[in-house]
Amino acid sequence: MTDQPVIDGIRINLLTPAGAIQAAISRAERGEGFNLFTLNLDHLVKLRFSTAFQRAYASAGLVSADGAPVVWLARRQGARLERTTGADLVEPLMAEAAARGVPVYVVGPGPAAQAAGLAQLKSNHPALEVVGAETPMVPGDDMGLGADFDVAGLAARINASGARLCLLCLGAPKQELLAEALHRRCPSVGFLGVGASLDFIAGEVSRAPRWMQKTGLEWTWRLLSQPRRLGLRYARCALLFGELAARALIRRRPPATPTLPEPAR
Repeated sequence: MTDQPVIDGIRINLLTPAGAIQAAISRAERGEGFNLFTLNLDHLVKLRFSTAFQRAYASAGLVSADGAPVVWLARRQGARLERTTGADLVEPLMAEAAARGVPVYVVGPGPAAQAAGLAQLKSNHPALEVVGAETPMVPGDDMGLGADFDVAGLAARINASGARLCLLCLGAPKQELLAEALHRRCPSVGFLGVGASLDFIAGEVSRAPRWMQKTGLEWTWRLLSQPRRLGLRYARCALLFGELAARALIRRRPPATPTLPEPAR
């Protein structure tokens, strides 16, 4: 049994949503900067070929298991953990930030979704202090951020705001690449890559029904909703999962019992 499973070279050290929230909020209260990423198969695919994404993950002090396949692979190592997605973290984390007076900055997704999502969060948590919010066009791809993006300017605005938590709602790989670039410039801020979380909260995007989330079928909902955009991505993920699952099964296979010769008569 292991407390911190390692999936294709990436260590998972946040085993439950509650543990992730506690780790993030306690660091934020201390002004201890961090990057928190939620590992899924798409990230693992990108990590195979993108050195920029590898550098980003090297900066992540906190990593959770996002997605049923990653949870399954971790449990094959004996880890006791629960699926912990960015979308599951935002609402309870903002509740804690409001209760403890931790100021928050938000980057992305788009103007309408951000405005509606933040309005809903503030309605749910009136004491929530959002000290800055913007929706920049962040150029980049799996190979890195666009060279013309003003990371230093964004970092300066975040530092000047006094924020201790920053939600990056940009999707992979941009949010992880941006987190790595900002982390070096904002040592007192915790950055969380939370993808479409605000889109869900705003009602701009419909999340899979709860039963699909709990049974590990949320990916089918996404694929059916956006087959052209996600078809190739999920095919690559399926191939990688097949490889990692085969390796996991081979590692856990019990050794064969040797067949002893019958004693001579």
